[in-house]
Amino acid sequence: MTQWTSAVGAAQLARLLSSQQDRPAGPGTRRPPAYRALADGIRLLVFEGRVPVAARLPAERELALALSVSRTTVAAAYEALRSEGFLESRRGAGSWTAVPAGNPLPARGLEPLPPEALGSVIDLGCAALPAPEPWLTRAVQGALEELPPYAHTHGDYPAGLPALRSMIADRYTARGIPTMPEQIMVTTGAMGAMDAICHLFGGRGERIAVESPSYANILQLMREAGARLVPVAMAEGLTGWDLDRWRQVLREAAPRIAYVVADFHNPTGALADEDQRRRLVDAARSAGTVLVADETMTELWLEPDVEMPPPVCAFDPAGSTVVTVGSASKAFWAGMRIGWVRASPEAIRSLVAARAYADLGTPVLEQLAVNWLFGTDGWEQAVEVRRAQARENRDALVAAVRRELPGWEFEVPRGGLTLWVRAGGLSGSRLAEAGERVGVRVPSGPRFGVDGAFEGYVRLPFTVGGAVAEEAAVRLAAAARVVESGGTTGVEVSRAFVA
Repeated sequence: MTQWTSAVGAAQLARLLSSQQDRPAGPGTRRPPAYRALADGIRLLVFEGRVPVAARLPAERELALALSVSRTTVAAAYEALRSEGFLESRRGAGSWTAVPAGNPLPARGLEPLPPEALGSVIDLGCAALPAPEPWLTRAVQGALEELPPYAHTHGDYPAGLPALRSMIADRYTARGIPTMPEQIMVTTGAMGAMDAICHLFGGRGERIAVESPSYANILQLMREAGARLVPVAMAEGLTGWDLDRWRQVLREAAPRIAYVVADFHNPTGALADEDQRRRLVDAARSAGTVLVADETMTELWLEPDVEMPPPVCAFDPAGSTVVTVGSASKAFWAGMRIGWVRASPEAIRSLVAARAYADLGTPVLEQLAVNWLFGTDGWEQAVEVRRAQARENRDALVAAVRRELPGWEFEVPRGGLTLWVRAGGLSGSRLAEAGERVGVRVPSGPRFGVDGAFEGYVRLPFTVGGAVAEEAAVRLAAAARVVESGGTTGVEVSRAFVA
């Protein structure tokens, strides 16, 4: 019986391996044998999830030709992987990737660290903050007071509670974009919104243009939906989009969907200006592309003098070209799985109709809690606390990284929850692996790219502050030394902090 569930071609594997970059060897540093470097490279791809578990690897001869190495080198690398538990083989079935017993399965997205692990590991993988209190408790209490009438119904509202749809529409109208409740669908978080949009507008084999880099979980969602991702490089620094590149991609690739984060982009923190937004909407309209604007970070400006440009949907208020995704997860709490879609009434009706075959609707109690927050001053107060917390964490993390890792390069964003860092010539994948050993969890750059891009980067979220941020930087520096030395480190790090 075949044990593998997917396959990786020789050319694809060679391309993924070529994306791995290491610091040039210094004087006295011994390079590993070629077979060992190849085995380590494949193991890292499995660890990162860029090569799935149970994926059939190319035959030794095919991979040797693709890499321009000897077949003996590939055979020795495969044998090393087998002995370490990262490869299984059977005559007639080939060789496929595996993970040793007791090791966690790698993920291609960004999954939260289990709460029980937080005592020994500082989690810099998930860009989410703890719930703001007392507003969470008050919102739930307010929701419970409003619940009885809904408890006498079936509880399924595929488009969302009418009261919350109306409240969200009013909030867009207050921002200068007239909106009807019929233009709103409430979803289970922004991921639920994107999943519905991809299935309605995309479909297997469709092209989707994405910023490069972009949000890892959304990229993986699109891959799982069978989309063909077309990366579009961001402009230099934190200046938003390169419109010349966007126009070229929209004109030549004709993607069905384009996905963008205009407000404090994840992971770079860039803020697109008003002219960029207008021009991108015009370009998408001309190309017949549905432009999906992710607004999950839009309220997280961290400096008082930040002037927020108009929303992307301000340049297409009817929603015929721009589909907007919003969420309470980043601005309020990730545990509040409430998101929404703003689009044309026709698109909303199609999304709602398709939902009958998915999750039917979003939990009523959470919708009532968000409705309570929007209907009182609770939302504004909670978000202001969230901004202050993120700002304090950002400043502490920036200071600690600059002190412990002065060779790492980044620009400090004026909003959002993430710092995009060039890791001083080191491999982000190897830093992530070494970080697990020294007690800090950090996602590497390739998770945010297409086909192995951004190997030299890591993303650091503003989720820890104070002494924990300082300890996180110490552990990152220890991980960097592991990568630089090509082995293990004797540096001890404190386990007394809780991430």
